[in-house]
Amino acid sequence: MIQALLGPLTELAGGWLKGKADAQAAAANLKLVEAEAKATIMKSAATSEAEWEKIMAQGTMNSWKDEYLVLLFSIPLILCFTGDWGRTTVAEGFAALEQMPEWYQYTLGVIVASSFAVRSATKFFGGKK
Repeated sequence: MIQALLGPLTELAGGWLKGKADAQAAAANLKLVEAEAKATIMKSAATSEAEWEKIMAQGTMNSWKDEYLVLLFSIPLILCFTGDWGRTTVAEGFAALEQMPEWYQYTLGVIVASSFAVRSATKFFGGKK
C-alpha cells in the first residue's frame, strides 16, 4: 500500500520540479531574447548614424558652402588684426548678431554644424542629441 502511494507522490513531486525548471528556463530564454533585441536595436542605430555621416560627407564633396563658411568666419579674425577700425567693426557686428532672435542664432549654428558634418556640435547651439 505504501508503494502504491509512493508512485503517485513521486510523479507529483517530479512534475512539480519539472514545471519549476521549465519556468526558470523560460525566464532565462526571455532575458536572452530581450538582450538580443536590444543589441539589434543598438546596432541598427549605430549603422544609421554612420550612414547619415557618410551621406553628409558625400554631399559636401562638390559643394562650395564649406569654403564660403570658412571664408565668412575668417573675416572677423582677419579684421581683428587691422587696428582699431577692424576691431570696432567686428565688435559692433557681433553685438548686432547678439540682438538677433534666438531662433536665428540657433539656425546659424545648425547650418555651420551640418555643413561640417558635426552633428554633436548642434547641442551647443540649442539642439539636443
